[in-house]
Order: sequence, then C-alpha cells, then structure tokens
Amino acid sequence: MDGKGLGPFRLAPWFSPRPWGRKDLRPWYAATGTAEPVGEAWLTGPQCVVETGAMAGQALATVTAEAGEALLGAPDQIGAPEFPLLVKLLFPNDKLSVQVHPDDAHAQAMGQPRGKTECWYVLEAKPGATIALGLREGATADGVRAAIAAGTLEELLQWVPVQAGDMVFVDAGTVHAIGPGVVFLETQQTCDITFRMYDYGRPRELHVEQALQVMKLETAAGKVKPVAMDGFVRLIAQKYFVVDRYKLDARRAVVIPIAEAGCLVGLCGSGLVECSGAAPVELLRGRAVVTPASAGEVVVRSNAGASFVRCFAPGS
Repeated sequence: MDGKGLGPFRLAPWFSPRPWGRKDLRPWYAATGTAEPVGEAWLTGPQCVVETGAMAGQALATVTAEAGEALLGAPDQIGAPEFPLLVKLLFPNDKLSVQVHPDDAHAQAMGQPRGKTECWYVLEAKPGATIALGLREGATADGVRAAIAAGTLEELLQWVPVQAGDMVFVDAGTVHAIGPGVVFLETQQTCDITFRMYDYGRPRELHVEQALQVMKLETAAGKVKPVAMDGFVRLIAQKYFVVDRYKLDARRAVVIPIAEAGCLVGLCGSGLVECSGAAPVELLRGRAVVTPASAGEVVVRSNAGASFVRCFAPGS
C-alpha cells in the first residue's frame, strides 16, 4: 500500500486495564473484552485496529509505516514514523498515582523520540471532583523527596476542582494526579513514558529518582478558556496539538479543512464523515475516525444531531 487515495478510517478502541479503573464503562462502551477494571480506552494507539475500508484489520502502526506520507504529511520525526497524537478516554474509579512525564529534551536524552505534553477535556465530573496540577508555591525538590518518603506528597500538590466542559493543559514536567468521579478525553504526544512518584500504598513500582530529574517546580499547566470560532469552539491550541469541539444540529453538515494528521472523536450522537474519493465513515461515540493529512477536507453530517471533537497536530 502506498497511501494514494487514503481516506478517513475508523479505529477500534484498545482497552488498558488499570487498578484505578472501572469495570463498567457504559454509556461509552457496552463491553471491553476483559473482566478487569479498565482505566484507559486508547483511541489512536499504535495497536488500535482499523474497522473500516480497505485497511480494515490492520493496526494503526502498520498503516502509518506503509502510508506515512499520505497519513502524516511530511513529519519531522526521529526514528520510525508514528501517528503524532495519542488520544484516549480515561475512566478513573480511584485516584491515579502522582506522576510526571518528561519533556522532549529529557525523553531524547533517554533515547526516546519525544516527551509527553498532554491536555484533558472533562466530559463528566461528579460534584467535588478534583485533579492535582503542579506543586504548591515554595515546594522544593528536597521537600518533594521527603514528602514521598513520609507518604505526604498529596499535601504538596495543588488540587483543582473540575467540572464537565473544562479543558486542562498539562505540560511535560508537571507533577499531577487525577481523582475519581470524572471521565476525560486526553490528547497527548505519542509517548507513554510515565514516572510514578507516589501511589497511595498500592504495590506498584515507583520511579522517584527519574521523576525528580524531569519534574519542574513551576509549569504552564492550568485550565484553558475556550474560544468561539466560525462554526466550532477551539478548546486548546498548543505546540503539539489543537482540540476543537463541534456540535451539529439535526440534518446539518460542517466542512472541515484538513492539512494535518488528526482524528475526529464522537462524543454524542452519530454522524457520517465524507471525503472526496473515499467511502463515508460512520462517526460513533467513543471512537476515533482518523483524518489523513492528504484528505484536503472532510464533510461531517448528522441526521439526528451529534457532537464531536477534532484533535490534530499542527504542522504535522
């Protein structure tokens, strides 16, 4: 496959069991294929399998390797080509560990192609739901180390209340955690390097020394105000990703110019993604439709109404 004529295609989610996850992910997913609690549904992971079109049955990693130019444009990447964004749904039923991710420079020093800057779009939040976002003013590396040893790290974190509709930016180096009672759409650089600093006594490996090396005492993390655009809402625009939200009324269509690799993720209702020269693809709740950089534009229409987000990597 050379990628010529590559049109949009839908991916099946890949479910990642986590001790802090949920066993029941309805209404997002009726089944996960495992009896274990699931913490993350990866929507654009390299192992996610294509559900539609001529490439059905192939993993995204295979499509990227074989049709990289059509899918990604002309990316400036280190190593083998990868889809630039990892988009997930998170389902915490308990607190996530306190953790931190490296930036590009730290990751590349470890021999990895990139770091992990991310953002969280809050889809559901119970009253009182909170996230930990960065360290309190005056915190020091020595103080963090001592708090980890004493089991009091939570006291050094800035806990922030969240509600549905919030967008949160989490740049690499930010010490963070997520509390229960929320569902997030996470958009991040394609990187899965996580240094766990504290895990509330759960018997999982910690990476304290690595975390202290990459954490930053001050970062740009925080809530981002949405910006009304022509026909959609821009939730966030950062170096590595842009996330836009669209809401379609019944029997309405929207035309979206496409010049970068990205995806559409259904949040409510359903629709059709149409692209010249390609078969239409149904946009479903909790699933990603990949929009190749070579697509030019797509039309999304819905008979009964729908909402979705577009996540893309600027300059990809």
